Formats: sequence, C-alpha cells, structure tokens
Amino acid sequence: MADPQSFIPVKLICGIMTSQEHTIFRAEERLVRIYGISDSQSPLFSFDFTDYYEKQMGKNLKRKFLSFKKLIEPERLSKIKQETNRLEEEIQEEFQALHRVVNLDPGYLTPASLIVATAKDFSHRIPLQNGIYAHLEFLFGKDEVRTLDWTYPDFKCKDYQEYFLDVRRLYLSQLKNKTSK
Repeated sequence: MADPQSFIPVKLICGIMTSQEHTIFRAEERLVRIYGISDSQSPLFSFDFTDYYEKQMGKNLKRKFLSFKKLIEPERLSKIKQETNRLEEEIQEEFQALHRVVNLDPGYLTPASLIVATAKDFSHRIPLQNGIYAHLEFLFGKDEVRTLDWTYPDFKCKDYQEYFLDVRRLYLSQLKNKTSK
C-alpha cells in the first residue's frame, strides 16, 4: 500500500461579479492585498446567463476573473471562500449599500480541472469544511475544455474557456519551472 502523497500546489483564481464596475477595482485591490500579485486578468464579461443575482445585485452584471501568481495548497479553498464571503460584506459596508454589491467566487486550477468553491450544496458537490463545497466546473483536455452536465452556463462560453486555457498554460509553466529547480 502506497503512502498518501502531498497534493501538488494549485493555481488560485477568483471571479468578481457586480453591476457597479467601480466595485471591481475595490475587490481586486483587496484580493491582491490578501492573496498576492495577480498574474492574469480576464476581460470584463457580460453576465447575462441568468437573472439569479438581479434582486441582490441589480441588472447589467459584469464578471471578471483574476489568477494569482503564488500557488496554494488545495486544502485552503474552504478557508479562502469564507474569507471572500467576509470581504463581500466589508465592501458592501464600505459602499454603504443596502444590498450585495459584489460576488466573489474563488476557485483553483489543477492540471486537469477547474474547481470553484460554493456554500450551496447539490448532489455533485463535495463537502470540504465549515459549510463550503467544491464544485467541479470543467475538465481540461490537452488544449480544450470539457464541460459537464452541471457546468454553469457562463462557463460554457468560449471566451471564458479561452481565458482559463491561457491561465492553465501559465500554471503548467509555473509547475514545470518549480520542478526543474
């Protein structure tokens, strides 16, 4: 029987969604302060795949993704989701808003997949700790993304997938450089 091995470090990402673009900059600033330098940023995408967030956050939602240069241990995802939930509340207070102004969705890339943290349980989600679940968003092939039955509609769009393929290339290069040292 083989002894368990440590997990390889993973690439931290975070989605930022809002209807007020100026809150994106505040969220980015806070995320970088907590998790370090961002080494990739997506364009600003329209988020018009569902009206799920409209009552909380308004119409004309936009989403942007960041990835962070420093690789993390995958075990940290639950704690990071709790931190970003608190950060959402802090930003809401800063803007003295009555409703949620920003939604932060942390996750990570492995060489084979994109995992996103959520506080919502569902049949395909894996409990981590403290009410946080891992949601397998999609799988990576050599130069492609393979969606799953439960992949969120926005993550099925080509622009998101191209962005995450680019981040994966960056991540694989980091892993290669780390092992060659």
